Order: sequence, then C-alpha cells, then structure tokens
Amino acid sequence: MKAVIFVLATLLAVCVPTFGKQCSVTPVNIPKQWITMQQSCRSSMRRQIQMEVAASLQYLAMGAHFSRDGINRPGFAKLFFDAGSEEREHAMKLIDYLLMRGELDTNVTSLIQIRPPERKSWESGVDALEHALKMESEVTKSIRSVIIACESDPKFNDYHLVDYLTGEFLEEQYKGQRDLAGKASTLKKMLDRHSSLGEFIFDKKLLGMDI
Repeated sequence: MKAVIFVLATLLAVCVPTFGKQCSVTPVNIPKQWITMQQSCRSSMRRQIQMEVAASLQYLAMGAHFSRDGINRPGFAKLFFDAGSEEREHAMKLIDYLLMRGELDTNVTSLIQIRPPERKSWESGVDALEHALKMESEVTKSIRSVIIACESDPKFNDYHLVDYLTGEFLEEQYKGQRDLAGKASTLKKMLDRHSSLGEFIFDKKLLGMDI
C-alpha cells in the first residue's frame, strides 16, 4: 500500500512527508504563452471581484439588521441574505474565470479583502430597498467599466470575457435592478394606503404569504 502511495505521489508530483519531515514544493515553470489577458483588463477584473465581495457583506449587514428582535422583518431579512449569497456567487464565478484564463498564479489571497460594510442600519424597508438599488447600479456600472477596459485596445480585444460578462452578468444585473425598483415602488404605494401596516404586510408578501 505504501509503495502504491509513493508511486502515485511521484506520478502526480505530490509531496508526501515521511518520518516527521516536512516536504518542500518546488514551483513548476509553465509556459506563459497561453495567458493572454491584458493588464488593464486583469486589474479591472480583480477590482470587480472586490466589489462583489463588498456587496455581499453589505447585504449580510442588511439581512442582520432586519433580523433584529426590535425590527423583526423576516421577509426583508431573507431578501437581503439571499442577495448576499448571489453576490458571493458572482465573486466565485469571476475567480473561476480568472483561473480558467491562467491569471491566478500569484497574489491569489489579495483577491479577498474584507472591509466593513458601508452602512449598518436603515430607517425603513424603503430606505433599505433604495440603498440596495443604488448599490446594484454601482455594481452594474463597474461591470461595464470592466467591459470597456477589456475591449478598449483593438489589438487585444478580449472578446470571450466581454461576451461572458455581457451575457452572464449584465442581464442579471438589469433584471435585479428592475425587481428592486418595483419592490420599492410597491412598498411606497402600500405605505400611502396603510401607513401603519404597509411595511408589515409587504414583509409577509416577501415570504410568500397572502394577507
């Protein structure tokens, strides 16, 4: 059995520590000709990943705010916790893309930098929805700036990445913005008719309840 492990380790170039000794891994030199992403495009992608992570943390703060006992809006909490998961998934997709393009051979850990959320409290559900809409608009604007950076040079136009961002991300962003704008508009109308119960009823509708 030990012989098989050593053979497999040798074939796969995996270091196997023995007799309490730590093994060292020698970096393997791989040709770089297949890595074609330009510096401006690469930097823009890294900044976009940071923005997606920051948006995810902000949504987590929003979900936690509406989960507080003194506020108790489970519908809003679920909405924002789900949004936080989506933003984290977006960051993971972009990291996977950079991996596919061979762009994560160095400074991998610098992709994830945790910063405190911009806000930690909101006056109302409308305030939170409008803040979310503003944040999504900024994320969309940032994605468009990545696209511009990646297609600005005709000689090095990164068609594949531009197509990926346009089809995979922008459409979802625009649909999400429209959904948030619709929710904010609906809530405002409900508050006009039911000033004391409007937000409570809307919160229940976010959970799928018919009141």
